[in-house]
Amino acid sequence: QASQEELKAAYRRLCMLYHPDKHRDPELKTQAERLFNLVHQAYEVLSDPQTRAIYDIYGRRGLEMEGWEVVERKRTAAEIREEFERLQREREERRLQQRTNPKGTISVGIDATDLFDRYDEEYEDVPGSSFPQIEINKMHISQSIEAPLTSTDTAILSGNLSTQNGNGGGSINLALRRVTSAKGWGELEFGAGDLHGPLFGLKIFRNLTPRCFITTNCALQFSSRGVRPGLTTVLARNLDKNTMGYLQWRWGIQSAMNTSIVRDTKTSHFTVAMQLGIPHSFVMVSYQHKFQDEDQTRVKGSLKAGFFGTIVEYGAERKISRHSVLGATVSVGVPQGVSLKIKLNRASQTYFFPVHLTDQLLPSAVFYATVGPLVVYFAMHRLVIKPYLRAQKERELEKQRESTASDILQKKQEAEAAVRLMQESVRRIIEAEEAKMGLIVVNAWYGKFVNDNSRKNEKVKVIDVTVPLQCLVKDSKLILTEASKAGLPGFYDPCVGEEKSLKVLYQFRGVLHQVMSADNEALRIPKQSHRIDADG
Repeated sequence: QASQEELKAAYRRLCMLYHPDKHRDPELKTQAERLFNLVHQAYEVLSDPQTRAIYDIYGRRGLEMEGWEVVERKRTAAEIREEFERLQREREERRLQQRTNPKGTISVGIDATDLFDRYDEEYEDVPGSSFPQIEINKMHISQSIEAPLTSTDTAILSGNLSTQNGNGGGSINLALRRVTSAKGWGELEFGAGDLHGPLFGLKIFRNLTPRCFITTNCALQFSSRGVRPGLTTVLARNLDKNTMGYLQWRWGIQSAMNTSIVRDTKTSHFTVAMQLGIPHSFVMVSYQHKFQDEDQTRVKGSLKAGFFGTIVEYGAERKISRHSVLGATVSVGVPQGVSLKIKLNRASQTYFFPVHLTDQLLPSAVFYATVGPLVVYFAMHRLVIKPYLRAQKERELEKQRESTASDILQKKQEAEAAVRLMQESVRRIIEAEEAKMGLIVVNAWYGKFVNDNSRKNEKVKVIDVTVPLQCLVKDSKLILTEASKAGLPGFYDPCVGEEKSLKVLYQFRGVLHQVMSADNEALRIPKQSHRIDADG
C-alpha cells in the first residue's frame, strides 16, 4: 500500500546506502553493486502501476513469464486484477471438471447391553458366560460421487448398503442437477433397490428474495403395494445476520409439519424446533458452544421430548489433525435407555459408531459413557495423537527447509553483505541520535524465541538485527508495517516455517525500553508502554 512518494524516499535511502562509489574495499564494492542492482530492479517494478499490479498478483514469476494475457501494456491495474479473477474462475471450472467430490458414511451399530444388564445367576453354568457379549447388530455404508458434465450440469451417483440383525439390502441412485440461474437449480433423481422398487424424484431450489428461499422435493416410490407419492417443501428466511427460520411440510410417508429457528454465530449454535406429525410429534432445543482454540473444540447439549419419550444428549467434538474431527455424544432417554455415539470425520468421509449400553436408566451406564471416552481421548491424545502430529510437523518443516535451503543461503549472504554495507551509515545515525538523546537500538534479535517451560527442550533460533534496525531509524522513529520482517534489508528467515518474533532493546531520551512483536505485527517505536521500570 506504499505511495509513490514513500517508494521514492525508500529508493533514495537504499541507493545512498548501497551505491558502489561509497565503498572503497573491493569486496564491499562487489557486494554493494549486487544489492544496488536489486534495489534498482525493485524500484523499476514498483514505480510502474502496470508491473506493480502484476507483481502484487503473480510475484516474480509474473514478471519473468511471457505471453500471459495480463501483460498487455495498455491495461490498468484494476483491469489486470479483473483479468486475474477471470483466469482464476476458468481454472476453477477446469478443476471442477476433473473433481468427483466423493462423500461417504460408514455406520456400525454395537449392542453392549450385556455390560450393564446381565442375568448372572441364571447363566452361571453356561460356558463363556463370565465374559460380556458385545455384538455388532447393524451396519450401514453409503457413498456418493459427483461428475461435473458442464459448468451448469452435474451428475451425482450414490449408493448404500444396510444390514440389521441378519437382514439387509441396498439401493443405487442417479441424480442430474442443472443450475438454471443465479437464483436456483433443479434436480432429477432415479433410484432402485432390492427392498423398494424404482424411485423417481424431482427437487427444485429457488431464491425468492435475497433473504428467503424455497426447496421442494416430490417423489414417487414404486413397490409391491403400489405407488407411494411423497412431497416435502421447505421455506427458509434469514431473520437476521446469524439467524435462519425454517418451515417444513411433509406429505406422504410419515406426514408432518415442522418449524425451527437456527442461530449460528462465531461462538455458539442454537436450535429450537417443533414438529407435529404422524407418527412422531416433538419439541427440541439444542445448544453448542464453540471455543476459539486451535483444536476448534465444541461442547453441545440437547433436549428432545415427544410422543416417543424424552431424550437428553450431551457431548463434545474436537479437531485431532488437519483433516480429522473426533466427537462423542451420550444419549440418555426414556424408554430408549443409554447410548454412546462416537463419530469421526475424516475429510469427506464419516465414520459413526453408536453403542447401545442399556435399555434402562442406570447411573453406572451414564457414568461410564461420560467418563470413559474422556479418559481414552486424553490418553490417546497424549500418547499417540500429540507425538504423531509433532513428528508430522517436523517432517513438513524439514521438507520445507530442504526445498528452500539454497534460497535461504542466498538471502543470508545478501543480509550479511547488507549489514557490512550499513556499518558506516549506522555509525552516522547513532552519532546524530546521541546528540539529541534520540532513538538508539541497543540490541535486537529476530527469530524463534522459547519462553514457555513446556517447550524448553526446543532450540532457540535467532539472528542479531541490531544494525539493520538502527539503519531504519529516521528522526528518532522506527516504523515497521504489517508484513514479515524477513524481507527487511539485513534480515533473513532463520527458522523457515516456524513462528518468529522481533525483540528490541532500545534507548530513548536516556531511558531503556524493550518490546517484542510478532513477525507480521506492525511496530512503532518509541512508545511509553515499552519503558522498562527502573524499580524492576
